[in-house]
Amino acid sequence: MAKSVLICDDAAFMRMMIKDILTKNGYNIAGEAENGIKAVDKYLETKPDLVMMDITMPEMDGIQALKKIKASDPGANVIMCSAMGQQAMVIESIQSGAKDFIVKPFQADRVLEAVKKAVG
Repeated sequence: MAKSVLICDDAAFMRMMIKDILTKNGYNIAGEAENGIKAVDKYLETKPDLVMMDITMPEMDGIQALKKIKASDPGANVIMCSAMGQQAMVIESIQSGAKDFIVKPFQADRVLEAVKKAVG
């Protein structure tokens, strides 16, 4: 059965790009969220195999959303994405339980490599 992915990014075009890469490679999209609060709600509602999470989002950032998701489901698979390749953000994400970190703008093969590594 195809793995399901929740896509969380405040930019609709980024969600569309990620969705395009994943669906063309056999993944199902469990849902989309444009901020951290909706990301947590959608995660609990859909229980996807993987979450692609932007860091910089309104209302609740991706790192806070990551922490809330991991608190409710320690086995959650989350890959962080951000235009900011800031070392502190990368370190905090990984320490908070993210499986990987992708820097925007990303290449399709890098996205797929991270996804396959996280959920197969």
